[in-house]
Amino acid sequence: MKNLVVLTGAGISAESGIKTFRDDDGLWEGHDVMEVATPQGFAKNPSLVLDFYNQRRRQLLETKPNSAHVDLATLEKTYNVSIITQNVDDLHERAGSSNVIHLHGELLKMRSSKNLSDVTNCRTDINLGDLCNEGHQLRPHIVWFGEDVPMIETAMEICQTADILLIVGTSMQVYPAAGLINFAPKKTPIYFIDPNPAISSADNITVITETATKGLKRFMDLSQSN
Repeated sequence: MKNLVVLTGAGISAESGIKTFRDDDGLWEGHDVMEVATPQGFAKNPSLVLDFYNQRRRQLLETKPNSAHVDLATLEKTYNVSIITQNVDDLHERAGSSNVIHLHGELLKMRSSKNLSDVTNCRTDINLGDLCNEGHQLRPHIVWFGEDVPMIETAMEICQTADILLIVGTSMQVYPAAGLINFAPKKTPIYFIDPNPAISSADNITVITETATKGLKRFMDLSQSN
């Protein structure tokens, strides 16, 4: 089977009711991103940051995968599918996808604020005073602005194996994730699904100007005809 590498972003989860990372005013759920998504913000007001992600976690647990997530899982019947997502939700996994790389962490996990490798599952609130075994405050397992993206090298290696590259629900404007497209072998067929695409169709690029749910249906029709 061919290797299908899929890059996903907030747009694929938006149709499940999860708001995209930033609104047009630069805020995330009414908060300045620098307050809730940076190490400096956490150091300044850890209670605010913990409460912010506690609310996001509760929201996620009430959310369900949409047909785009399900269609990607279905594609495993005909492709070796690897999903590289910028999303911190678990909707790909819940839809049935078996190979998912989270570039920016996972909302349903927590880790020590000092030991990067001390990561555990988390489906409840994290409160100030909740400590890891080494006595350090627990925090969301999220990659904040200014922090390294530990899975980026793995993602680069996966992109190099792509026979087909599919991009869904991401504008490919945020680095280092945006640079992953450059690691696909030359002339690899690229399908870009976005209602407001930032790129145009080219020799090896097919732009599908649709939402994730509609665009995935269109991709599946195209892939079956090729």
